Amino acid sequence: MQKTKAAPVFTALMAVTLLGAWHYTPSLSLMTPAAAATVSALGDLSPFRQIAEDTAALIGKGDLAAAKTRIKDLETTWDEAEAGLKPRSAEDWRFVDKAIDRALAALRASRPEPALCKQTVDELLVIIDKQSGKP
Repeated sequence: MQKTKAAPVFTALMAVTLLGAWHYTPSLSLMTPAAAATVSALGDLSPFRQIAEDTAALIGKGDLAAAKTRIKDLETTWDEAEAGLKPRSAEDWRFVDKAIDRALAALRASRPEPALCKQTVDELLVIIDKQSGKP
């Protein structure tokens, strides 16, 4: 077998790996959907997050009227799911519900402020992520 200059580097990497000093974390793109999905005490919040993401994108484009319409979809979907979500964790449900209310209020203001709309929807996304166990 012919020795190459890469052999010492490979040997060092193997030693580090075997000693546990190197930690490999697969990216979400390499994980199965079931492994990548983190479910909160409330259940799968991804449909609600998607609507909030859509709303944020519309705010980013400066289309507050469309964002107001899209956040209404979130309000309706959230309210329809309340009976199934709230009994799982009333405290967590209220926490998300209040964040939705703040985003709704910002977008429904008589003169919505784009910065406030963006801030409240961004905060909503963070809260949904925290409830879903995402860092």
